[in-house]
Amino acid sequence: MFMGEFEHAIDTKGRLIIPAKFREQLGETFVITRGMDGCLFGYPMAQWEILQKRLAALPLNKRDARAFVRFFYSAATECAFDKQGRVNLPKPLLTHAEIQKQCVIVGVSERFEIWSQERWNAFADKAEENFDDIAENLIDFDI
Repeated sequence: MFMGEFEHAIDTKGRLIIPAKFREQLGETFVITRGMDGCLFGYPMAQWEILQKRLAALPLNKRDARAFVRFFYSAATECAFDKQGRVNLPKPLLTHAEIQKQCVIVGVSERFEIWSQERWNAFADKAEENFDDIAENLIDFDI
């Protein structure tokens, strides 16, 4: 399970250090792709395979399903760590998340997310301000 919040910087070659706690869970290869809310999603291979099955079950006759799958897979990249525990993020992913230098890596249960520092701060401020309302709206999910 991925948990926690870690601040790191992207180097000039687009490399990012993934927290050691996350590296242990990811294994040799994993996938990073475009995420929602302007961040990137990272998945261990086992979780990626589960997600692939769910996406394959989406109806091809639905325009939104086709668009989502197309966009989600088009920038997906299989990653491996270098000797320093870094991963190279391709330009389309950096552009999607508007990451230029500082970023935040956040554990979110079965995946991790990579945010630009600015976007994460804006999201976190808003979420903190509305946390009680958000929690109340989720009461139907037995959380």
